[in-house]
Amino acid sequence: MSSAANTTATKAPARLSKGKRDLLRFMNTIVLLLSGALIVWISIDTFKEVDFLQNRSYMTFQLWVCVFFIVDFFVELIVSADKWRFFRHRLVFLMLSIPYLNIVSLMDIHLTADALYFVRFIPLARGALAMSIVIGYLSSNAVTSLFMSYLSIMMLVTYFCSLIFFQREHGVNPEVDTYWTALWWSFMNMSTVGCDISPVTVSGKIVAVVLPCSGMVIFPLFTVYLTNYVTGAMNKAKKEL
Repeated sequence: MSSAANTTATKAPARLSKGKRDLLRFMNTIVLLLSGALIVWISIDTFKEVDFLQNRSYMTFQLWVCVFFIVDFFVELIVSADKWRFFRHRLVFLMLSIPYLNIVSLMDIHLTADALYFVRFIPLARGALAMSIVIGYLSSNAVTSLFMSYLSIMMLVTYFCSLIFFQREHGVNPEVDTYWTALWWSFMNMSTVGCDISPVTVSGKIVAVVLPCSGMVIFPLFTVYLTNYVTGAMNKAKKEL
């Protein structure tokens, strides 16, 4: 997500009335709670090796979560001061809110096990983006807001990829004996340092490409943040002299 999009998302509520700001806060809170519930549910099912397509409770829950995500998008669009700009910047939110997994199940579309597992994580991507923006609201300036947003995305991507890697590689790859091994592998690849564990499944190889690419985009922001912080501290020190 671009810095302009984050800045817009952060500043937009300030131009709204108190009632609309309260409504957006309420919707964002529900989105965060639902996203957290999805993360917990998927984590438990992954560790217990539950077939999620056969888990009707999960499928129903995910459907209603996606429905709420779509409602949230249009509510924010209606109250937005600049609707066209909001639509352009948040269109990806709407695309990620569609309940693809339920559509696949309802229409009996046959996908590979690897493809199905990735589809399952699409609503979580929507939740991760929402979390990054809400966390950005808590920051004091634009640079810190951008830094916190990307930091939250980095942590969530690392965790999601570790779940995918563990679920697809455990029992197939002798090097992946526990989840902690998968988490270590995910973190080392996100940091672009790399790991001596080689994936053997298609999903594992895809994640092995996604993680370092994400790391190359996100980690330079740490340099930007530190430079901004040091510059600000030096300017403050000069003013006090």
